[in-house]
Amino acid sequence: MSTVSQRPDAGALFGVYIHWPFCAQKCPYCDFNSHVRFGGWDEARFLAAYIRELDDVKARVGRQDVYSIFFGGGTPSLMKPATVAAILDHIGKLWTIQPGAEITLEANPNSVEADRFVGYRAAGVNRVSIGVQSLRDEELKRLGRLHSVSEAKTAIEIARRTFDRFSFDLIYARPGQTLIAWRTELSEALAMAGGHLSLYQLTIEPDTPYAELHARGRLVVPDADAALDLYALTQDMTAAAGLPAYEISNHAAPGDESRHNLLYWRYGAYAGIGPGAHGRLVLPDGQRIATSTEKNPERWAERVEEAGHGFTDETPLTLEEQADEMLLMGLRLTEGIDLEAMARRFRFAPALSEVADLESMGLLEILEAPDDDADIIRACVGPGIAPAAAMTHTRRRPTIRAIGTGRFVLNELVRRLSLKTQAVSPAVQQAATLRA
Repeated sequence: MSTVSQRPDAGALFGVYIHWPFCAQKCPYCDFNSHVRFGGWDEARFLAAYIRELDDVKARVGRQDVYSIFFGGGTPSLMKPATVAAILDHIGKLWTIQPGAEITLEANPNSVEADRFVGYRAAGVNRVSIGVQSLRDEELKRLGRLHSVSEAKTAIEIARRTFDRFSFDLIYARPGQTLIAWRTELSEALAMAGGHLSLYQLTIEPDTPYAELHARGRLVVPDADAALDLYALTQDMTAAAGLPAYEISNHAAPGDESRHNLLYWRYGAYAGIGPGAHGRLVLPDGQRIATSTEKNPERWAERVEEAGHGFTDETPLTLEEQADEMLLMGLRLTEGIDLEAMARRFRFAPALSEVADLESMGLLEILEAPDDDADIIRACVGPGIAPAAAMTHTRRRPTIRAIGTGRFVLNELVRRLSLKTQAVSPAVQQAATLRA
């Protein structure tokens, strides 16, 4: 089993994300692309559309080895196991699925869906992520969840028996939540956890019922200082339990990190399939494009039936834009961003002076100090002569990560680092490549 310290080459990774857009009920805090259809949906039609859009992506990107597959939503556990199996079979016909590839399905824990876990395992799913959100029944009602704590615990135990790996989510920094209350609830969660937990601070997203209640003063969440205290408590408790943070909101035992999410955060390529899905595709000529699809499920299916895909946007990304995206994603990780690898990959890297400034502000941490005595290339113009003018000194860039309040202002960090991003000269690029 790979670990975070054994980083694969992110530039060579390819994953597939399948977005299932339907939910039994829309949660008041959720801004994901999810839809309620009380009359149900034509699952056979949507399966045909998924398969056709996968075919379209295959025609664009060509041969790939699939590193991970993720069924997200919405509520993918509303899909029939046979639908999941058909999608996985088709992915396997289009590309080579790597041995041991992580195949995750998000699930809600009400009992009917949990009973499907055996079917999902038979279909090829080897990891589930369960949306528990709280271990308090009254809080589940406030969050608009349909399951009970008892059902959540049952689903966790079924997942433990059925799958090689599982995770579940909790939301904290909820209205009125105290440090003592969260300590108790998190202790209960850690006692039930496997090798992974996702612990998200409640955020008020625009255009949600919670946003309206918050604007009217009817929903009061912990202030910034209280939220930071809850975050610090979360880090301390998970680390002590052997599940340290490897990303801002995700905690795992070494080797049990979500490989698909690491693909995103390490800036690998992935196909975004389904209504409202986003993707980052690398074409055979090396061009990287950002894709997004029609959000409305029925209109997405119509577009796929007419054009072979539901893409509404296909934007080529410049190297500068890719570098910025890598910064935004990679700064979320505890392992940080290797700026030397970034320079090799994109020919751009933040100025070390800007990194040092942000470090002095307590927003960034340098994990690997540059070695000023390394990698001196001398061009001799005669026996024993090495004039300073003929000396090229290349300085290894450090690995950096966001710390403290820097974790919560990533957009500002990227803006600062991006404004100071420097093009790497061909000579330095060549020297960096020789060291790789």
